Amino acid sequence: MAKDHEPNEDSTDLELISRWIAGDERAATTLVERHAPALARFAVSLGHRVDVEEVVQDTFVRAFGSIDSFRADSSLRTWLFTIERRLILDRRRAERRRRDDALIDDTDAATEFNALDGLVAEEAADRVRRAVDRLSRLQREVFLLRVNEGLSYKEIAEVVGSTEGAARVHYHNAMRAVKESLYV
Repeated sequence: MAKDHEPNEDSTDLELISRWIAGDERAATTLVERHAPALARFAVSLGHRVDVEEVVQDTFVRAFGSIDSFRADSSLRTWLFTIERRLILDRRRAERRRRDDALIDDTDAATEFNALDGLVAEEAADRVRRAVDRLSRLQREVFLLRVNEGLSYKEIAEVVGSTEGAARVHYHNAMRAVKESLYV
């Protein structure tokens, strides 16, 4: 294949999708390289820290498996965030069912760190994390998509399945709640 037909950073997602459907595996690799870091950040920001790479991989597997349903009404990244969000919600439901069947003992978790170092290094991060954790699930998702991923309200609305106005309201309410809890 000629060099000018190889995927590059200037190729649009739609061009890469067309190339992948036509059999160009490098186009799929370029899409993964382009979007995987943002998907990993989003998964972590939603509290999914254990098997992030697996969630990202599952997101691409599901997306590539249903690429024909991608209508390009939104960006590919927004569509991928939507798929990943659903996967994470499904995993949380499954995890809750498993937890109901078994008790988890994490009393030793704190003893593995030097207490003084841990307190000093993580105090501020813990306060912010607790403030974000107190938000409703929807407010937290909207807040993290806006703050961590820089999505527009329109894109956020597409990911969480609401209107742009509702996404805006959820973000502002979340921001107010986080600020209030930090200054208490």
